Amino acid sequence: MTTTTTIAAPIERDTTRRRRGGSLLRRFLMAVGLPVILLGIWWVASAGSESFFFPPLSEILATFPSTWFEGRITAEVLPSLYRLVAGYLIALVVGVAAGTAIGLSPRLRALTEPTLEFFRAIPPPVMIPIIMLFLGIFTSMKIFVIATGALWPILLNTIEGVRGIDDVLRDTSRVYRLRPVTRLRTLVLRGASPQIVTGARQALSIAIILMVISEMFAASNGLGFTIVQFQRSFAIPEMWTGIILLGLLGFLLSLIFRALERPVLAWYTGLRQSQRGGN
Repeated sequence: MTTTTTIAAPIERDTTRRRRGGSLLRRFLMAVGLPVILLGIWWVASAGSESFFFPPLSEILATFPSTWFEGRITAEVLPSLYRLVAGYLIALVVGVAAGTAIGLSPRLRALTEPTLEFFRAIPPPVMIPIIMLFLGIFTSMKIFVIATGALWPILLNTIEGVRGIDDVLRDTSRVYRLRPVTRLRTLVLRGASPQIVTGARQALSIAIILMVISEMFAASNGLGFTIVQFQRSFAIPEMWTGIILLGLLGFLLSLIFRALERPVLAWYTGLRQSQRGGN
């Protein structure tokens, strides 16, 4: 009996490793497969194209290194990333803090709900000319635009996440006389974290869009500014390389977000798996 168990244990571990390896490979192929297929279609469809505005993909890719790897990464891409990260982090901190306070207070929620609904209905790009009147065309304006646009998904999802916490858990925390800081950390923020993460994921895509739009309006550097300059000077292959770089940047930021999301929602993922196993 002991010998059989001793032999079976390494076999089970090896089987588990193979399953995990196969699962990771499957996820990688699923993530990369569609972009590769789309690029292949684009390559074949554009081969031999003589259109000035739609050059072959081979020409665009050949132009990519000389366009971006000769100084433009530090001069154009890094300033855009700085504005994006600064605006997004401001929106994240303000949205979670304000959303938690509003979600915990019915009076505050009733007081602020009409105002929040009013400002949420205004498209953020419409506010750029108005914001420019007060903040000019400096970096602070672009960060403010990104922060205000990315704020709403985080704020509203945080409010709903805090409101949705089970009343039984709230009463239990009061019975055990948990300190307010402990209750906030272990019950409120953790209980609302699935919806907070959902809002943060939505806000990331909005922040990327607003980063480009704000740089297209008024800027002296950045990805949006460079793409517009290429378009105005009829450097069409270079313009397409900027669009491709923007897509790669969004994909990379999405991967980083997923890597940070896993430890934050590890408890939630484990709970869902246990519930499925129990059913």
